[in-house]
Amino acid sequence: MIILNSNSLPSSLSLAAAVLFAWSSLAAAESASVGNEFIQREVSWVGGRLSTISIANRAGQSEVRAGGGDEFAITMRTEGSTTEHRLTASDFTVSGSLPGREDSSVDVRLAGHGAPLDVVVRYSAKPGEPWIRKQLIVTAREPLQITKAEVEHLGVADGYAPYQADQFTARGAAQWRPPLGQPVYTRTSGTWWGIEFPAARNEVKDGTLICGYLTRVELKPGETWKSHPSMVGVSDSPTFIKDAFLDYIDATRARPLRLQTQYNCWFDYGKAVDTAKFTASVRKLNEELVTSREMPPLRAYVIDDGWQDTTKDWSKTGVWPVNAKFENNFAQAREEVARAKSALGLWLSPGCVFGGQPAIPKMREAGWRTLDPWMSMTGDAYMDALEKRMVELAASGVAYFKLDGVFGHLNTRNFDVEGFKGSEAELNDARYDEAKERYLSLGSERLMKIFKRMGAANPNVYIVISNGAFLSPWWLQHVDAVWMINAGDAAKGADRTGELVYRDAAYFKLASTTGDNTQFPLNSLFNHEPKKTTTGEDAEVFRRYLLMSLSRGTGLVELYLKTFELSESDWDVLADGMKWVHRVFPAFKRARMIGGDPKHGEVYGYTGWNEAAGYLSLHNPSDETREFPIVLDRTLGLPKSAVSGGRSYVVSTPFAADAGSLPKTATAGQTLMITLPPRAIRIMEYTNSAPGKTQ
Repeated sequence: MIILNSNSLPSSLSLAAAVLFAWSSLAAAESASVGNEFIQREVSWVGGRLSTISIANRAGQSEVRAGGGDEFAITMRTEGSTTEHRLTASDFTVSGSLPGREDSSVDVRLAGHGAPLDVVVRYSAKPGEPWIRKQLIVTAREPLQITKAEVEHLGVADGYAPYQADQFTARGAAQWRPPLGQPVYTRTSGTWWGIEFPAARNEVKDGTLICGYLTRVELKPGETWKSHPSMVGVSDSPTFIKDAFLDYIDATRARPLRLQTQYNCWFDYGKAVDTAKFTASVRKLNEELVTSREMPPLRAYVIDDGWQDTTKDWSKTGVWPVNAKFENNFAQAREEVARAKSALGLWLSPGCVFGGQPAIPKMREAGWRTLDPWMSMTGDAYMDALEKRMVELAASGVAYFKLDGVFGHLNTRNFDVEGFKGSEAELNDARYDEAKERYLSLGSERLMKIFKRMGAANPNVYIVISNGAFLSPWWLQHVDAVWMINAGDAAKGADRTGELVYRDAAYFKLASTTGDNTQFPLNSLFNHEPKKTTTGEDAEVFRRYLLMSLSRGTGLVELYLKTFELSESDWDVLADGMKWVHRVFPAFKRARMIGGDPKHGEVYGYTGWNEAAGYLSLHNPSDETREFPIVLDRTLGLPKSAVSGGRSYVVSTPFAADAGSLPKTATAGQTLMITLPPRAIRIMEYTNSAPGKTQ
């Protein structure tokens, strides 16, 4: 719905006639309302100055009043000048408005007072979507460079940023928390805000909500550039604003959330992998899990580091060629994987952080932009060659890509900053943060173009950005999962309890409100587990570790195995665990962590729910018996309809030994007290006892 308002419009006109009148008299309107049944944005240009008046949250019956701010800002410099100019809405006059041809949208046209550019601000909404987009469309009048776009700049009294971390470190183990690509919320009006771009900076400063990003765009006279859109969305309650935001991410992601089960050959062979070894593992896994134990086929079998040929001159042959251990197109590996009713996956390091370093000197000699000792993610020659190769692989049927080493790794990050090789400790200094942020922004945009083409070449591709990535939920509009950051590949610990505590403590730091409070869905994290590399382990210990690790709720389940060392018992447990994750996966869409800090021995766990069912896991890593209360409400993740309707559930557990000590039924809204002996793991499944009544 769009409404154009003007004091000069005859009061007798109907809405349809008023819109037609506005088309023929562009300058007449003085305000517009864009939105739908959930959300409404009112903008005004009385006196010629564009500004947002309010955001109506119809889902939560509340309102955001925008008290000041610049509405938007464009920072630019003209050709030959080193001086930047920041232009805001006050530097322009509205010259007209035009309703969109589709959905609810309006283009507000602005002309600058001597400014070297013109701007169109586009506001748009679609029926049924509880969010509104805003975009800047800039046309240059003379040669210029845009260096920053602030798509939103509004005075919002109750705005806040849930994510407060700010680590742009080049050197530092597990010290990588860029303040990029995270949403901002409002405390009382129940709205969320941000730019649809992983490297955007969405923040609140002194009561002003700002959503912007650094860029470097060269425009010639007459050329037009469009910003990444900013978003504002609503929730029915400020308490559940994160749920509403993640619902938006789920609705707009590149491909629907899916369960991606796969095997990775790294723990089996490391870089010594070859065709014979890989195909032998594929046959063994398929025989043990799928043929003998009737587990659904794995979606991919992944060749990790070791397939690339670094002896060639990549500037001449193309980047990431296949070495002599595999056929040029992985023919035998593909055949074996196809017999297993699966697809081939590949590891690759976009920045040559891993596995590609020996090929860098010849690319440097060819004039390709390199860092030390990696490749720049903004160098045209290399990135063009990388795009060509990755699209070629996707089009050939490679269905999974593990992109390991994007902007660096766990201990070191690299930046294309003038005067530096890339990862010097000096770059940790905050005075270089803007340069580092710009590199991340430009590198992210370049990667996004590659990912878009890969998706077009293979609509079912599954892409993971691993080491050196950063956790913006907006990456999921381009890839399928992101490395959880700041945790090692292999979980450290003397036993399974120690391994769980290591990884789950990293989850707690990442996701909890007392930690980083990262606004990212657990269902799309890549966490390097589960692993099984030894035999002789007690079957029940392995079973509980396996299901506890799977209960974190990630849809990417990559098995790290010593395939030919596993016993019959190991295969039995592994198959049962994978069948369990297939069963509970629908609840992963709203997976979350609950409880305390694993590192301090506190009880913690994970839970996820949908309309039909839910699950809950608990782990007591301490040496003392603990009582843990659970309230089956929306805070735990239950659907609003389940809580308001007092829905009843049948409770079960995959651990036969625990059945007698757990409740048999539960009701939404009820408080349960669970007793956990030392080092105990409990998992409960909740099935709607009257599924026909949830409609």
